[in-house]
Amino acid sequence: MRNIVIGFLGTQLDMGKKRRWRPTLSLVQHGSFHVDRLELLFDIKFNRLAHQVKREVEEASPGTEVLLQELNLDDPWDFQEVYGKLFDFARGYGFDEDREKYHVHLTTGTHVAQICWFLLTESRHVPARLIQTGPPGPEEAAAKFDIIDLDLSRYNALQQRFDQLSREYSDQLKGGIETRNPAYNALIDQIELVAGSSDEPILLLGETGTGKSELAGRIYNLKLDRRRVKGRLVHVNCATLNGPDAVATLFGQRRSYLGQAGSERSGLLREADGGVLFLDEVDELSLSMQAILLHALETGRYYPLGSDHEVSSRFQVVAGASRDLRALSAEGKFRTDLLARLAMWSFSLPPLRARREDIEANLVFELARSERVLGIQVGFNADAREKFLRFAQDPGTLWPANFRDFSGSVRRLCTLAPRGRITRAMVEGEICRLQADWQAASPDADVRLVEQVVGAEAADLDPFDRVQLAEVVRVCRRSPNLSAAGRSLFSASRQKRKIQNDADRLRKYLQKFGLSWEAVTAGRLG
Repeated sequence: MRNIVIGFLGTQLDMGKKRRWRPTLSLVQHGSFHVDRLELLFDIKFNRLAHQVKREVEEASPGTEVLLQELNLDDPWDFQEVYGKLFDFARGYGFDEDREKYHVHLTTGTHVAQICWFLLTESRHVPARLIQTGPPGPEEAAAKFDIIDLDLSRYNALQQRFDQLSREYSDQLKGGIETRNPAYNALIDQIELVAGSSDEPILLLGETGTGKSELAGRIYNLKLDRRRVKGRLVHVNCATLNGPDAVATLFGQRRSYLGQAGSERSGLLREADGGVLFLDEVDELSLSMQAILLHALETGRYYPLGSDHEVSSRFQVVAGASRDLRALSAEGKFRTDLLARLAMWSFSLPPLRARREDIEANLVFELARSERVLGIQVGFNADAREKFLRFAQDPGTLWPANFRDFSGSVRRLCTLAPRGRITRAMVEGEICRLQADWQAASPDADVRLVEQVVGAEAADLDPFDRVQLAEVVRVCRRSPNLSAAGRSLFSASRQKRKIQNDADRLRKYLQKFGLSWEAVTAGRLG
């Protein structure tokens, strides 16, 4: 591969005033390292020196191409200016890592410029290694030349800036939503570290509507910004890959397979080459499709339908699943080897009901999104906003479809708002609509849930007891302990009691049905 070096013109050292050694010229005088192209950044005030150095480098190394890149700085010691202009230079450069190997020359430029180079290479905005040169020692004939990998934590200014960039990337993964839930924020910070530094598969688990698809898109954008991918994001709905055309859809098809013009397909794997393949609802894949897909994921090679020759496609994988893949694997419904391949990095997204402190921030986000879609400005009246948030944040509001329910609710309110104002009456109507929809879908689920804990005796329970017991089981399974479940279930009546022993009240209620805390929470999701 061709070696490309990027560095500043040394306005003092390259002039040769302080000593005879000149750092930029010395780059091409090391026999063990050939520079194919030198990108020399210079201020227009030193245009004459830049052209002189260019001539000298080309004379000393005829095989080195020297490109002068004008980069004017009002104050080369101003961190914000230097970083901003180097960042813009990197974004517009067009790195080609398949054909070229990049290096940054650290010796020239101010200390601020060196810190900025560190920051840009660490974040992979400049996908390069670092070169440090130096004059020869008293008894040395050749100048010093080192490709280095320094501990960035020793540079406090750099570390602080890097931490700021990490926060920006985390905000990008959260879609700009100012979330407050500590567990969710910690999860996003972990995903940012993994997505920005690893090419291994990422598995996103969570109930339907928890935001797996949107997060996959943001992970792709982060990888694109960090130059970990160059291709596109290809979204594959695995629930649709079980029909007769599934293999052709995924792996492509040659014309020879059907012998008809226009029957060729490139396939989704081919389209993902160099980018990210998002396997949405991967838990819906059949066992046969799992086996075929596994080989392609492991090797990057596969046979399109009708082809005698393998083709290759290199991509990174993000997978999403609504069901527990380990439980499916234990039941023989999901291949253990495919699970091991996908679960190198596994993250469980919490449901909306576990992130009630984030609901207000998400309301602001959904309002802004609705305004963009509808093309109108929409807002809540004060009493309407208070009513909606009180309902949305209430422990009794479960949001069974999570953000799909929440986003749909806000979109309906915005669409129907007269003159762009959402009134209290509209909110009350929307709440009634949500509750009716959830109630219509709940009876069968209640029966199944009660049958899980009491067995055949569920048929002997009154409808009232079935509904009540089903809700108690749900609260218990999403609560960390008996006391927390009791506080949630008795949140209103406990305020009127002098002795608030919620755990004892809940334990006695369960005993009416011959149940214990352990028996009720045995089906809790991991």
